[in-house]
Amino acid sequence: MEQFTAFLGSVDDFVWGVWLIVLILAVGLWLTIRSGGIQFKKLGLAFKFAFKSDSSGEGDVSSFGALCTALSATIGTGNIVGVATAICAGGAGALFWMWIAALLGTATKYAECLLATKFRVVAEDGHILGGPFYYIEKGMGEKWKWLAKLFAALGVGAGILGIGTITQINGITSAVESFFDPDKIHTVAIFGGNYTLAVVISGIAVTLFVALVVIGGIKRITSVSTVIVPFMAVLYIISAIVILVCNASTIPAAFVEIFESAFGMRAVAGGALGAMVTAMQKGIARGIFSNEAGLGSAPIAACAAKVDSPAKQGLISMTGTVIDTLIICTMTGLCIVTTGAHNAAESLGLEGAQVTNYAFSNGLPVPSAVGSFILMICLIFFAFTTILGWDYYSEKCLEYLAGGNMTPVKIYRWLYILAVFIGPFLTVSFVWTFADIFNGLMAVPNLIALFALGGVVAAETKLYFEKK
Repeated sequence: MEQFTAFLGSVDDFVWGVWLIVLILAVGLWLTIRSGGIQFKKLGLAFKFAFKSDSSGEGDVSSFGALCTALSATIGTGNIVGVATAICAGGAGALFWMWIAALLGTATKYAECLLATKFRVVAEDGHILGGPFYYIEKGMGEKWKWLAKLFAALGVGAGILGIGTITQINGITSAVESFFDPDKIHTVAIFGGNYTLAVVISGIAVTLFVALVVIGGIKRITSVSTVIVPFMAVLYIISAIVILVCNASTIPAAFVEIFESAFGMRAVAGGALGAMVTAMQKGIARGIFSNEAGLGSAPIAACAAKVDSPAKQGLISMTGTVIDTLIICTMTGLCIVTTGAHNAAESLGLEGAQVTNYAFSNGLPVPSAVGSFILMICLIFFAFTTILGWDYYSEKCLEYLAGGNMTPVKIYRWLYILAVFIGPFLTVSFVWTFADIFNGLMAVPNLIALFALGGVVAAETKLYFEKK
């Protein structure tokens, strides 16, 4: 197992090497230029559309419902566990590179959701189907259908083996264990190992709730998401703001550390470049894991929206990157740095959710148990909705691969539920490495398509604002 984990680590380092970082940033910059800097010029209008009731076009759900479905998949363990992992591995500077990736990624999210809406199709039973596989096939041409199928296959893998199931349930059960049985006293033997009752019980409970929702399809997922997503985001942001207010005196020093670390200024002599590359790698990888800009997942939800213009849906969808990374991930990162949780992680041997838990336990002006409980509740909601969102994404990828045959999709739902069940019993490092690999590979076909279809994005954007 150790050899396999080491092999996966090597693969992860290659996939998330400099070449992919450059590709992600280059495509984001390219789409920023082609869209006329839409994320800077039209962000206010985008938020106005996002929270305005409008069902003026064909689709399965409202634009706000589609946004909440996308946010349900993006706001997950990446915002709590992923940020902590990035800062511990790449230093506080990883947060800076998350910001850069998010600023460019907002244009990427706009473009991919615009294209998904433009090239969406209506199935025989009337439901909407769309995403990168269709804008690759229809936008780039039939000769690129192999690339569309590659994306869809990787999307299925990412859902069931990476970002959609294992990482999320692992984050939930780790948080529950940290709160109810941090010393791992009450354990049971299962699957060849010893696990706490907290892990086993919470894992089973979440699996049952997931089963109850995913069997109902997109409309049930959307109805759950539109209730949970706003609630959990507000609860988490308020808690983070309280921590920052209580630690306001350390905020200036935290920003200094973030910027110095981002450019390797805190590394020992001769290691500045290596420290900078590590910060970039971890920050961008975790940022993409969290907001999924360029990954090609959000467009699958966006295309189901009842909207009369592809550009309008692109505007609505791009607010998701701002909410996810520039607001929620930033809150997490600042809480970790201002409370010194990232420094305590090394001395105390903390990892993942434990690092953020340290920040909440020591940063909130309440007993540490209350801070841990708040974080646990937020993490459970964050991860649970991500599991739901990614089930929808991967189902649509499989539906495309199956040519509209829903029998494989129905079987897949049960396999997805099974993956959720076994997720708590895998190691944290193994889980995150596997998810990183799938994320990186899934992004490549989509980024190629976005670069090729930049002209379509520019034309649709120009047409929409000329009409307005």
